[in-house]
Amino acid sequence: MSGRVNPDQPLVAGHKGPVLDIAWCPFNDNVIASASEDTTVKCWQIPDYGLTRTLTEPVVELHGHQRRVGYLSWHPSANNVLVSVGSDNKVIIWNVGTAEILTMIDSPDLVFHASWSWDGSHLVTTSKDKKIRVYDPRSGELEHEGDGHEGAKTQRAIYLKNNLIFTTGFSKMSERQYSLRSESALSEPIVLDVLDTSNGVLYPFYDPDVNLIYLCAKGDSNIRYFEITDEVPFVHYISTYQSSEPQRGIGYMPKRGCDVLNCEIARLFKLHTRGFCEVIPFTVPRKSELFQDDLYPDTLSDIPALTAEEWFNGEDKDPVLISLKEGYKTTKKQDLKVAKKKPNLLDKLPAKKQLSSSGGSTPSPPGSPKPGGDGGGSGAAVLSAAANQRVEELVSELNKLKAIILKHEVRIRDLEKKVEVDSTHNHNSQPSIEITKNNGETHVADEV
Repeated sequence: MSGRVNPDQPLVAGHKGPVLDIAWCPFNDNVIASASEDTTVKCWQIPDYGLTRTLTEPVVELHGHQRRVGYLSWHPSANNVLVSVGSDNKVIIWNVGTAEILTMIDSPDLVFHASWSWDGSHLVTTSKDKKIRVYDPRSGELEHEGDGHEGAKTQRAIYLKNNLIFTTGFSKMSERQYSLRSESALSEPIVLDVLDTSNGVLYPFYDPDVNLIYLCAKGDSNIRYFEITDEVPFVHYISTYQSSEPQRGIGYMPKRGCDVLNCEIARLFKLHTRGFCEVIPFTVPRKSELFQDDLYPDTLSDIPALTAEEWFNGEDKDPVLISLKEGYKTTKKQDLKVAKKKPNLLDKLPAKKQLSSSGGSTPSPPGSPKPGGDGGGSGAAVLSAAANQRVEELVSELNKLKAIILKHEVRIRDLEKKVEVDSTHNHNSQPSIEITKNNGETHVADEV
């Protein structure tokens, strides 16, 4: 689809502040997460037929940050696991399916960027203090730490398929750099090269199938790409895409969306300063029209290898791979639904309504065991003792507020009656004036 966007085109518009980052779910092409200056993370379900009206109600709204949220990334193999990075120095791992926080990591300084390892067992971050840190995303424990690029500007780090870490940043002289590092020696880069002296922050896009990295930056008019190999110098320059127009942003298409018949190995979307989007395909010229196995090894599929619960309980699996030889065939996806494990006071009414409409039986009160089970089934969860205490406190506070309101209502009624009596009394006791004329003289008599 090309052409000018209709001014009445429906939008996704539910945030109260500017949207700073978006991330499409790798396992459901209709689900998108967004982060905003309003400190929230929201997940949206886009219908298969597209938007017919502006979408303002998200499927789930995640609250945990105290300041704006600037970066999002989905787990590569576990379903409904999302990481968010906020300006409050917090990195939060979410279970989107239950809208709960799995892990909260407190960073010593402002976090610029975060990236999952190939199987999602580690998380690497870059910070304002020029440190690169590797965390266990389940426990939040710091496993490795090292010095990153020496410049004060933003630096980024991504995990490669072989568990090496590729970083971009600046030198002390504000030269743009890239480096290749290992987890065990983050302060001693395997490769550290200067790229140029521009001031745009480099953003790396990684293709794990053919080990290519595309480097682009806001304000640049070119895109460089490199190949990562096991041979010295490990990071090999391939070529540069040149353009006369600078870019405001870049988007990256998953490999399963590329045209394998034309040997398209990557597709980037360039947002121009004039407001339009350009599609940039990267193709490898081949004379044969047959499927090129070397260009298209098995790639990431849209099927998760783990559930969020399995991953959080300690399981690690590589992402599920598929072949593109017969073309990509999408699988039927379930709509994103949120089932909170620990319902609060506000969740009781919708839960009761759902139970009564589905089964016709009267739902049990909170805290009572489920019939035919141990009280911990997969339906509505049993409130814990702490939650019960909190509910009792809320009910007590509501009762106090009601009592205060009743006192004020009584006082208002008494004041209204008093004002009414006083006004009636004043009306009845109003003095009367009689004017008479006697022999041409006017006499005024007051009567009370």
